[in-house]
Amino acid sequence: QVPLVESGGGLVQAGGSLRLSCAASRRTFSTYAMGWFRQAPGKERELVAAITRTGTSTYYADSVKGRFTIARDNAKNTVFLQMNSLKPEDTAVYYCAARDKIGGLGPADFNYWGQGTQVTVSS
Repeated sequence: QVPLVESGGGLVQAGGSLRLSCAASRRTFSTYAMGWFRQAPGKERELVAAITRTGTSTYYADSVKGRFTIARDNAKNTVFLQMNSLKPEDTAVYYCAARDKIGGLGPADFNYWGQGTQVTVSS
């Protein structure tokens, strides 16, 4: 198990910024690829951004490219999601996830999940 705890969600006006953090209480954190997913009411869970174990490679959904940035600090067992220029359509529960195997970028490819943090963007 890899306990993951998200923080940093909240209510923000459109155009504003939030920074999500995900702390892993595991010294093997650097062996996991990490991802941020989100799920809005009535919609499927979707990948927002992902980062490799070393942080040298990242992936972004088209809807957030140029606005969101994923980063990790392996010394602190933490992954971040900086969200700028937020839009009402970014409103969702955001989940941190970890993957310890080679695979795709769908929810089923990630083994471990945090409890989620609510992000609400008002217009």
